[in-house]
Amino acid sequence: MIGRSPAIHRIISLIEQVAATSASVILIGESGTGTELAARMIHAGSSRRDGPFVAINCAAVPESLIESELFGHERGAFTGASDRRAGCFERANGGTLLLDEITEMKLDMQAKLLRVLEDRKVLRLGGSREITVDVRILAASNRELQRAIREGWLRADLYYRLNVLSIEFPPLRDRIEDVLILAERFIRAFNREHRKAVEGIARDCLDALKAHSWPGNVRELRNAIERAVIMSKSPMLSVGDLPKELSSQRGPEVGFMVRLGSTLEEVENELIARTISFAGGNKSRAAQILGVGRRTIYKQLERYKAYETNGHSNGRVPRNGRNSLT
Repeated sequence: MIGRSPAIHRIISLIEQVAATSASVILIGESGTGTELAARMIHAGSSRRDGPFVAINCAAVPESLIESELFGHERGAFTGASDRRAGCFERANGGTLLLDEITEMKLDMQAKLLRVLEDRKVLRLGGSREITVDVRILAASNRELQRAIREGWLRADLYYRLNVLSIEFPPLRDRIEDVLILAERFIRAFNREHRKAVEGIARDCLDALKAHSWPGNVRELRNAIERAVIMSKSPMLSVGDLPKELSSQRGPEVGFMVRLGSTLEEVENELIARTISFAGGNKSRAAQILGVGRRTIYKQLERYKAYETNGHSNGRVPRNGRNSLT
């Protein structure tokens, strides 16, 4: 896990702190932000490092099979159960179990999971003897958990059982300063894998990478760089080497004209609007670029609304569209 953003440094510090404990941890972040990587780092830094690390994606297992996947089954427990099979808890015994996308698990199954977490015993489907397990539990979700509880995706009692510690992972669009260092790391890796000799990233390519909103986060960036390395015919990656959705998008505006006679307030409004546009609509990132706090951005937006309401806007900072303040 690499980056120069304050968010990544804070996450790495938290991982180092929690790894040395045996506490349950909830990892919260969009898909592709690094929650599974963090879970593996926690396991590797713990006293259980020599034990197994087992991960199960609760959203990827059919509802009819999730209990068998977690707790195991005996031969003949259901149609197709031709052999005894250990579940995730048994396979993770002495190590760590990651329950990924835990809010996608049905509520009745969450109740059974809570029972196992409390008793530290599992009963295979079709079995008659409980099996004691020693497993550290990590859970991950791409949902905001308090909202998931309100909307009925997550049992409150399970949340309180798991949430000894929690770590939130910001999306890549909120730490755009990490794009270059991640891209450079991926270039080195894919140079070795694909026997290429890419040396760096051209300016047009870097501008496109920074302008993209990265809905797929680090996973999407990794795939984009791999594609670019494979397609590149020169030592420097160019915008034409990137996937179409990145290479065809409009690059960020790099400046604007200031009309003599403009007030300082008008210039500030224009600068803030264009910086928000440059940041892909992300006000937190715009505040970082401008070197001010996020609260300053919002205060300025409120000032502009009042300014426009009083009829002073000259129309150069539109209310709607790409450069809008709102």
